Amino acid sequence: MRTRRYGAIKLGSQTNVALLGLLAIAFLTGWLAFAFGTAPARLSLIVHATGGVAILLLLPWKSMIARRGLARPRGGRWASIGLGMLVLLSIAAGLGHSTGLVLSWGPFSSMEVHVGAALAAIPLAVWHVVARRVKVVRADLSRRTFMKGSVALGAAAVSYAASEILVRAATLPGGARRFTGSYEAGSFQPAVMPVSSWMFDAIPVHDPDAWTLRTPGREWSLRELATFDDRMIATLDCTGGFYSTQEWTGVRLDRLLPDIRESSIRVVSSTGYDRRFRAGEAGSLLLATRFGGTPLDAGHGFPARLVAPDRRGFWWVKWVVAIEVDDVPYWWQSPFPVQ
Repeated sequence: MRTRRYGAIKLGSQTNVALLGLLAIAFLTGWLAFAFGTAPARLSLIVHATGGVAILLLLPWKSMIARRGLARPRGGRWASIGLGMLVLLSIAAGLGHSTGLVLSWGPFSSMEVHVGAALAAIPLAVWHVVARRVKVVRADLSRRTFMKGSVALGAAAVSYAASEILVRAATLPGGARRFTGSYEAGSFQPAVMPVSSWMFDAIPVHDPDAWTLRTPGREWSLRELATFDDRMIATLDCTGGFYSTQEWTGVRLDRLLPDIRESSIRVVSSTGYDRRFRAGEAGSLLLATRFGGTPLDAGHGFPARLVAPDRRGFWWVKWVVAIEVDDVPYWWQSPFPVQ
């Protein structure tokens, strides 16, 4: 009886440690995928999805641990239950998005639910680790344990690969996802391109006759900017789960900032939102006033928005009112905007 009980405790400890590690990996790789608009996003998403499948494979063992825990009168059980529900919700929303079978949950996209549930789970996960401490013993770090973990991860990777093959074989919508996991929406059709904003930014209203763009040494009116005709075909890939390719027209930043000697460029929105770029990128960044041959509308950044090729949508600052240059390093900013 004692041997069986010890075996159950050991299995429970290893399962909890494995789940904690997988949750950490899923969180980190998810944010890494958000940060890139190029190939690294695909690698991060593969690891992210494999981690999610591994969590699902461990659920039978975790359910046994949970049943034993619920049988004991311990405080904070509702927080533990809430954590489990949020993790399951995040995984369910992720599966709905990746297969394309469930792309929205009421007013929210599946990606928004996936990320929102994961963020809400963070404080509960921290509490769970502190309140339900698991002692890691030498046996948990043994070669045998390592081999078991490797087999589990291998099974998760195979399961993920099989699911991707199945999605394509069944011609599910998920088979058409971009390497970032996003779905095409309104490409070369400005009128049907989705409107999105970072977090809780409201759409501002600007008087085109009163609006000006502030750059070092001068201000520009919308009429003056409209005389430029620099064009660029670029893809806006939103972290909300869609991408849209458009022809953008406006002025390259190197025309507005011809003599940059500073380290970085700061692009500022009328909402206070801003992003910072290397000074050497000025020639590849476009301040757009039109897309698809038509003026921008308010939802898409009127009077002017930034076009930042190969970057995720949160770099594409909308409602730009100022472009500044200074010697603050471009990396001296939050990896993701905080407002």
